[in-house]
Amino acid sequence: MLSRLGPPLTLAVLAGPVLAGLAGTLLPAFGYLPALGGEALTLDPFRQLLAQPGIWHSALLSLTAGVATAAAALAIVMLFLAGWAGTPAFSRLQHLISPLLSVPHAAAAFGLAFLIAPSGIAARLISPWLTGWERPPDVLIVNDPAGLAMMAGLVVKEIPFLLLISLAALPQADPFRRRRLAASLGYGRMAGFLFGTWPAIYRQIRLAVFAVIAFSSSVVDVAIILGPTRPATLAVRLVGWMNDPELTMRFLACAGAVLQLGVTAAALALWIGLEHAGAWLRDRAAAGGLRLRRDRPAALGALAAMTASAIVVLAGLATLALWSVVGLWQFPDALPAAFTLRSWEAALPRIAAPLGTTLAVATAATLAATALALLCLAEEDRAGRRRIALALVYLPLIVPQVAFLFGLQLLFGLTGAAPGLPALALTHLVFVMPYVLLSLSDPWRAFDRRYEAVAHGLGHGRASTLMRIKLPMLMRAVLVAAAVGFAVSIGQYLPTLLVGAGRLPTITTEAVALASGGNRRVIGVYAFLQAVLPFLGFAVATAVPALLLRRFRAMRA
Repeated sequence: MLSRLGPPLTLAVLAGPVLAGLAGTLLPAFGYLPALGGEALTLDPFRQLLAQPGIWHSALLSLTAGVATAAAALAIVMLFLAGWAGTPAFSRLQHLISPLLSVPHAAAAFGLAFLIAPSGIAARLISPWLTGWERPPDVLIVNDPAGLAMMAGLVVKEIPFLLLISLAALPQADPFRRRRLAASLGYGRMAGFLFGTWPAIYRQIRLAVFAVIAFSSSVVDVAIILGPTRPATLAVRLVGWMNDPELTMRFLACAGAVLQLGVTAAALALWIGLEHAGAWLRDRAAAGGLRLRRDRPAALGALAAMTASAIVVLAGLATLALWSVVGLWQFPDALPAAFTLRSWEAALPRIAAPLGTTLAVATAATLAATALALLCLAEEDRAGRRRIALALVYLPLIVPQVAFLFGLQLLFGLTGAAPGLPALALTHLVFVMPYVLLSLSDPWRAFDRRYEAVAHGLGHGRASTLMRIKLPMLMRAVLVAAAVGFAVSIGQYLPTLLVGAGRLPTITTEAVALASGGNRRVIGVYAFLQAVLPFLGFAVATAVPALLLRRFRAMRA
């Protein structure tokens, strides 16, 4: 059966490029790359790396960003679930935050930068009547040396991801019966959740938290837009070395990629230590009889933090849209003096090619990922057991991109493969596949198998039941998973930059390239368009089932 090809193909997609890329990074890191004159193994690249000014400061920034981002985002999600799960406010806020998962990191970072910059919307709304500012204050907010703006941008983007992952795990933890049991023992709402329900949820989302740490410690696009510059984070410096016209800098870049792998591993090890410390504190608190009956202030604080994160992203997107259509807008005016479409008219001729590349690569990667996910899940049904280990699904998300994409780029170059759409789509598939498979797995496994039993009883085979019963009933879930994959592909910056070798620009790479300039109007056009594209994917995922199944309400599963 065709479904038997699903697991091995998926294993090849998830593990093959990562392992090949790591090999292609490790050998040049130790001086072996015959194409550039490296004929023997040596530690010279690492000596050169350690001699770079501020290298340990860059590594420390990356380590701090990885751990602090995950800790802040997870704490907000945990406390929000503890205080509000099952309430009307929880449902309303969930529906507000869920679509924000599709917003690319770069677009969210630009939106935050436009909000909090000294001449941003926030300063304009309180000037001069409150602050007395007639000119933007001379304060370094964006690109601050401590990386606080960068970490804030990462936190507001990782909150929707961790919330949706936690919501998928929530029913399996049986929270409502646990809450009633905790309440009968005198525990407050939040204490009962944290002591009784959260450990069961965290066990299921632990790999997702590891993925957040790995991404935050090695992110490039958000670090370029919001992060410090002197020195920059380790990943940003590595990309600069990899794109240096001096080809021997590839050895230094690969040695730095190995250091980045070590930094991410150190961040994960530190997090595991924090896990043990947190579990010890939780057990001590529970054994000491801490019941936290008066938890209303903590619950309101969690609600405020969750609401603020959503408002920041939405306000940032609105600011991008506003800047893309403004004319003269001097500080401290709260509103522009005029509106115009000149920025769009000037940018549209240059946008056409990157937009075509973006849509072509995202569509190809999404279709391939959806097909592989369906084959894997169909084979799981046939075999009666899971064929893809969850840890392997997260492999491309936990291994830092710079740690294996450098090697993958070198391998493509050594094999003579010219940068093209197939290579770029294949690289995007590595990162799209985990999200599509994870998004589709829960709806697929929750499908009521009695429908299949009835179909088999009427003489339909496995393939006929899949095509005529299961897939139509799961059409909405399949299309939503595909929309998630499409959004992930739209937001890929580093794979496009390295594997495309600058010859295949996309909306994302063009937007990030504009970060070094000061033209907010042009940045607004590109970043707003980048944010809109994923929403189009979700609009299609919503509209197609509504149109095709409008006469078959009972087909909704």
